[in-house]
Amino acid sequence: MRIKDIMTRDVVTIPSTTPIVEAERVLAAHRFERLPVVDMGKLVGLVTKDNILRAGPSAATTLSRGEAVYLLSRLTVAEVMKRNVITVSPETMVEKAVAIAQAYRVGCLPVLEEATVTGIVTTNDFFYKVLNPLFGIGQGGARLKISHGADPKNMQKVLDWVNKFGLSIGSVWKPSIDPQKNDLIVQFRENDVTGLVEGLRASGFEVENREFSP
Repeated sequence: MRIKDIMTRDVVTIPSTTPIVEAERVLAAHRFERLPVVDMGKLVGLVTKDNILRAGPSAATTLSRGEAVYLLSRLTVAEVMKRNVITVSPETMVEKAVAIAQAYRVGCLPVLEEATVTGIVTTNDFFYKVLNPLFGIGQGGARLKISHGADPKNMQKVLDWVNKFGLSIGSVWKPSIDPQKNDLIVQFRENDVTGLVEGLRASGFEVENREFSP
């Protein structure tokens, strides 16, 4: 899966000359946490809600409300935005993009194609569009934990039983990164997998129903 498969394509951007009070209104209107800053078609920065909050007067200021509003109206995004923006391309693999976001500790990655912003991907995109389908979150169907099912010599046996009952697999994953633990979690599209459970247990597998609650 590549970034182009999960990114948001209709990106809202603002120029660096935008007053921060206007940038704050745009963020609030779209319920965004951040906005790419684009001048003449080129990404020049990223402004976040935190940038704007830090730019505002502190509680200890001696300025009147009118003075504070006046000063903020003259402050532009260029003065508070982050300039060194970490980006990816539409062809970047999702797992690589996740590694990049983690390495630089950023919550979003603008997507550039020939220096033009063509999309944006956020932490929420990684969760809702990648992890949720992988773990079957929000999907119906039975979920089984099969002890030692991820062991190479056992996986084919598990699949043979699945095929025998004509079941459809929604997702499969190994719940532990410990190489010594080879349990397998299988999410099925069907709710009734009684026959499969009985068959697996008859073959010596320990099988546990894993109910999911949001």
